[in-house]
Amino acid sequence: MVSCPFCSRHSLELLGENGLAFAIRDKFPVRPLHSLIVMKRHVSDIFEATPDEREALHRLADEIRAAIRLEDPKVEGFNFGSNIGIAAGQKIFHAHIHLIPRRSGDTPPPAARPDQ
Repeated sequence: MVSCPFCSRHSLELLGENGLAFAIRDKFPVRPLHSLIVMKRHVSDIFEATPDEREALHRLADEIRAAIRLEDPKVEGFNFGSNIGIAAGQKIFHAHIHLIPRRSGDTPPPAARPDQ
């Protein structure tokens, strides 16, 4: 069995934490300051989280979002989401959310509709 890198949080550099979640920088960021908000309890995806755990993830994401904006005033927006399942690109099967800062000039976000 492969060990879970998020279950060994004592070896990770935490950006912040609360009772049910912790935050780290993504090891392979798609943009500078790309962060992960991770549940402390090991479950494979966000849909297995309790309502309290989901709220804790969101509270911590809000704190990390504010810290990122202070660190880099050029951040104008964020991508916020979770890859769930192999087909969606999930690589670590421990519930977590990506918080990706976006700046003017980044790769354009995908169109909302195919005709845009």
